[in-house]
Amino acid sequence: MIRELLFGFLLIHSSLAKHGYLSRENKPPRRARLQVIPGPGPGTGAGPGPGPGKKWLTLNGGEPLVIAQGGFPGLFPDSSGTGYTAAIAMSVPGTLKYCNLQLTKDNLGICLPDIKLDNCTDAATKFPKQQRKYNINGRDVDGWFPLDLTIDEIMKEISLLQNIYSRASVFDFVYPPLQPDSVFGIEPKGKLWLNVQNDAFWSAHQLSAVRYIDDSKEFFVADYISSPEIGFLKAVGTSKTFDKIKTKLVFKFLTPDSVEPTYKETYGALVKKLAMIKTFASGILVPKDYIWPVGKDGYLQPATTLVADAHREGLTVYALGFASDVFASYNYSYDPAVEYLHFVDNSKFSVDGVVTEFPGSASNAIACLAQNPNLSPKVANALVISHNGASIDYPGCTDLAYKKAINDGADIIDCNVQMTKDGVAFCLESADLLGKTNAAMAFMDRSTTIPGIQPKSGVFTFDVTWTEIKSVNPLIQNPFQSAGLSRNPKSKNAGKFLTLPEFLELAKKNATTGILIGIQHAAYLASKKGLDIITSINNALKNAKLDSKHQILIQSDDTSVLAKFKSSSPNYRRVLLFSKPISSAPKPVTDNIKKYADAVNVVKKSIVQESKIFFSTGSTKIVEEMHAANISVYVSGFSTETLSMMLDFYSDPYTELISFMAEGIDGVITDNPKTASAFMRSPCVDPKSTAPFVFNPIKPGDYLAQVEPTVLPPAAAPLPPLQVADVVDPPLPPVDASARKENGDGGDGGGKSGQRRLGVDVVMMSLLLFGLVYVIGC
Repeated sequence: MIRELLFGFLLIHSSLAKHGYLSRENKPPRRARLQVIPGPGPGTGAGPGPGPGKKWLTLNGGEPLVIAQGGFPGLFPDSSGTGYTAAIAMSVPGTLKYCNLQLTKDNLGICLPDIKLDNCTDAATKFPKQQRKYNINGRDVDGWFPLDLTIDEIMKEISLLQNIYSRASVFDFVYPPLQPDSVFGIEPKGKLWLNVQNDAFWSAHQLSAVRYIDDSKEFFVADYISSPEIGFLKAVGTSKTFDKIKTKLVFKFLTPDSVEPTYKETYGALVKKLAMIKTFASGILVPKDYIWPVGKDGYLQPATTLVADAHREGLTVYALGFASDVFASYNYSYDPAVEYLHFVDNSKFSVDGVVTEFPGSASNAIACLAQNPNLSPKVANALVISHNGASIDYPGCTDLAYKKAINDGADIIDCNVQMTKDGVAFCLESADLLGKTNAAMAFMDRSTTIPGIQPKSGVFTFDVTWTEIKSVNPLIQNPFQSAGLSRNPKSKNAGKFLTLPEFLELAKKNATTGILIGIQHAAYLASKKGLDIITSINNALKNAKLDSKHQILIQSDDTSVLAKFKSSSPNYRRVLLFSKPISSAPKPVTDNIKKYADAVNVVKKSIVQESKIFFSTGSTKIVEEMHAANISVYVSGFSTETLSMMLDFYSDPYTELISFMAEGIDGVITDNPKTASAFMRSPCVDPKSTAPFVFNPIKPGDYLAQVEPTVLPPAAAPLPPLQVADVVDPPLPPVDASARKENGDGGDGGGKSGQRRLGVDVVMMSLLLFGLVYVIGC
């Protein structure tokens, strides 16, 4: 069943191609005669009734509708047959297919995202002489338009393109446009939302959307017809062939400052006239910020009363503009499901449906996460391990990040232990303070280069005292800031760093939360700095007197470190860290790993391999090889920013998680424990569930197999398999107490590799000051 659901849309795609729907050589009949299908009962404005125990605040108490805008344009070109079939396969039952209706020269309909053909098709290449300029709603628009071409010219010659440049372009030039009757007929009980955006423009050019809809009654009947033009909706509603039981009319709002062409009022003014709108429509379709405004700072403002006001008038409310790969608000921590829940499960109101470019994400939120307590029992067995706490919301390794990770349901909170110059053990992701604190200016004279630790220069914790570290502010890390994705700016310096004993005390207060202690550079600290990190950790753990219920994981990339804990603390689980991708682990390697570790921590690319165009190419056998040696596999690198995922996973962290879970992993290490915890506790995780919606894993490489090989870049060279020499490290050196005395001035003690940069930094500071004086002087 899972496999059928997973590949259903690909099978449908193959079926459509077989029967001619996606083939230009065997073009299907323009229309297929409509089979009578019972429509929804009178007054129903939402989808199927709520699941067991669920009560919705929609107008009629039903489950909110999922409306697939153009199919699945998050991955496939908008309005493609494969996009629509993918939307059906991966969404809740009753999902509507949303078609933006455009009219051709012969007054026939076509589904396309925009009235201009330029960005969404290759019309400019196929018809170079058809470029025109038209006035549309008072604005001159230059380009290629469907009203200058016949339906045959469009269907025979034009192919669809991805119209959002940041999305996958590998399916461009593959799919022809579809007519509404073909979209309607993709599934046995076709459900269709027809949006007519520019009726006044069509009418000015002797075309008629009303006439087209009337002429099409024999072939399809739309469940919903929306338009931003009141005149059009009134004309449709008074048509002799209009089916008031089957079809609902919905008034679509544009931006508040835009002017509606019939009444010549702004939509911002019309939103206050809901009683008038009720005279010709049963619902309204509004951009989502009409309901949850987002301020200029990127944070949510208080919700408006629009939904309650519309429901009071008997109008259903549908929200428009959802896309998982588009920034919405910092309040959502880049989790698309959290945004949907704000609209359907906020205890105050629920919209009656959402129009989305990622219908699978909307289905997950509505069917799986809505009204599901965050800390309900886990359905999946994998551990949720934090990465520097809830580091997507707060600076990593601070008290606030750890407290939120605990509250969000993390099974394990992590502390990578660093040592200060005066021997204090505390939590920080790496020994370099730069990028994690505002230490760049405070400790510029401490900047050194230590190739054995990292290739770039840094300000290292072991050259700074704990008092000095407490004097700087933590800094939230933004791994995708260059692409415009920042994390919670209001809290970018919030919280304080914790010593290891403080971290353990925080975990001790939460009996269900285990800990992961990370150890780095133990050999360097012992030999070059005279710091005994292992003894410091052992003493802190001994003094903390954690309850036996607490899981304690000790992690290091050094097998000699793990060996120390194997002999001294056999009850701790030891985790061997592989910070770079690995492709395979032959039995001699896993046999050696087992001598030192109970688990491994690998990056995502070690499990699912990635192509140069950000699609998965397949999965490795790492999990199988490790499990054969009774070694657990934890995977790091999970987050909720869309750029952290391969395109296969639809910019959806839940799809990514279920796909990795399908590979058999034992734990996820994530910047956003809340999302991973919600996933693990979702009833839709259970593949044996009889619920109408379950999470469907994506088999790595299957999407890339659908792509024409000629458009793919050369495959990357495979990674070599692990060797025993890559795993087993030399014994740890003894702690050199004299090194600590020698380095009392904060020097590196490592020769040229740790050479001071004071002279260079002084010069740089002088230049900066000179520039500042020059600017002020100007």
